[in-house]
Amino acid sequence: MTAKPIILQELPADLLRERLPRHVAVIMDGNGRWAKKRGMPRIMGHQRGVDVLKDLLRCCGHWGIKALTAYAFSTENWGRPSEEVEFLMTLFERALRQELREMIEEDVQIRFVGNLAVLPRSLQDEIERSVAETSQNQGIQFTIATNYGGRQEILQACRAIATKVQQGLIEPEQIDEALFERHLYTAGICDPDLLIRTSGEMRVSNFLLWQVAYSEIYVTDTLWPDFDRKAFHKALSAYQQRERRFGKV
Repeated sequence: MTAKPIILQELPADLLRERLPRHVAVIMDGNGRWAKKRGMPRIMGHQRGVDVLKDLLRCCGHWGIKALTAYAFSTENWGRPSEEVEFLMTLFERALRQELREMIEEDVQIRFVGNLAVLPRSLQDEIERSVAETSQNQGIQFTIATNYGGRQEILQACRAIATKVQQGLIEPEQIDEALFERHLYTAGICDPDLLIRTSGEMRVSNFLLWQVAYSEIYVTDTLWPDFDRKAFHKALSAYQQRERRFGKV
């Protein structure tokens, strides 16, 4: 199936295309609280959250943002009730299966980061298929962090590099930031320019610890299921008002 050419849509008048972030990362917090406020089961918040993420991905593609990374499931999320975890795994699998054709048509390139080996086999199969079938797409790069933890990512990179040093493939003095980054899950993905966290919590929750060193962080009280294009526009507007100095004057 041939990908549709991406047509960049008109930005809101107060946004400058040349100052858009190349890469936006999102911590999608507040699904359970959103559902509870409405007297619904927590799983309904997660279902609504998938729809919001889908619209945000399309919005990023239309507005010319090159990459979107979503924190879908952390290594700590296994501690949630088993029924919720099982629903989330099923939800991920179903969403991939149902949305893949459309993402191919819209030229989305899908990547997953995290320890995927412990996920249900059927979900791993859908992940492998979606990554393979979108690998040549040239549109927005959509990365889904699943069973992901920033500390674990850094530890596995350290172990991989230490093994190569032990094998004589790398000299210790060759270890620099560029080499280290090549051993992270996110190798080949540029660092986020903007990290958005919904629901008002003021923490990064073990997400992209290495990569967000100089990201601009935007926190909103809006719960993830209510994070619409208007809220995203507000986040981008705040981003464009900041001066990024990267530690310089």
